Amino acid sequence: MLTEERHKLIIDILSKKGIVKINEFVNLTDTSESTIRRDLTYLESINALKRVHGGATLLNRSYTELSYNEKLDKNINEKSIIAEYAASLVQEGDCIYLDAGTTTFEMIKHINKSNIFVVTNGLKHLDALVEKGINAYILGGKVKAITKAIIGIDAVRSIEKFRFDKAFIGINGIHFNYGYTTPDIEEAAMKENAIKFSKESFVLADDSKFGEITFCKVAELNKASIITNARVENYKIYKEKTKIKVVSEDDLHNNL
Repeated sequence: MLTEERHKLIIDILSKKGIVKINEFVNLTDTSESTIRRDLTYLESINALKRVHGGATLLNRSYTELSYNEKLDKNINEKSIIAEYAASLVQEGDCIYLDAGTTTFEMIKHINKSNIFVVTNGLKHLDALVEKGINAYILGGKVKAITKAIIGIDAVRSIEKFRFDKAFIGINGIHFNYGYTTPDIEEAAMKENAIKFSKESFVLADDSKFGEITFCKVAELNKASIITNARVENYKIYKEKTKIKVVSEDDLHNNL
């Protein structure tokens, strides 16, 4: 059995049983105890499970979505660093997509290109874009009050009309095995389509998003690059599946 297949089987067993002993994993995977211990250590390192005495259990995945204003007050400095670097990727002539969210909103103040076109589903984004004199288009659809986002079937139909040079996406969870996830199925559809219709896609995520799994799958890891402030020594494993740029304040001062 390949290592990745074994890891998936371990997670599947835990999903069904909750807590599983090491000898059960040994019997079910037909492998050695030392191999299972290495698997569990690795899976714990990427926040896929939690080791307990004699076995393992899944982490608590309960998730309550925060409002837009609540998110504004979280990880402010990290968001600013990530947003400033992401904004530096925007080039004259680009047509870009800015997903609704506080980190993508933070990007707007750092965009210094004028000959660009921005499509967004973020209600908060529109005023900031107009005030900077940036050509902007807001998608039509249903308003989700808690996240200030435009979602729904009409929004999906609207986004299908565009083709983007770059898409910048906010996310709730990044997991080595389960990819990019978000709590709302309609927001997931918006993010999925933005990635689908863009030449390049970038997920903007602070340290807290890694290892998290929320309700709805957006895409596999390889469908977008990650821009983060996460310490590379902790998250280098993700480089196996996608490009990941780890930025710090020093990087911005030296390179931008």
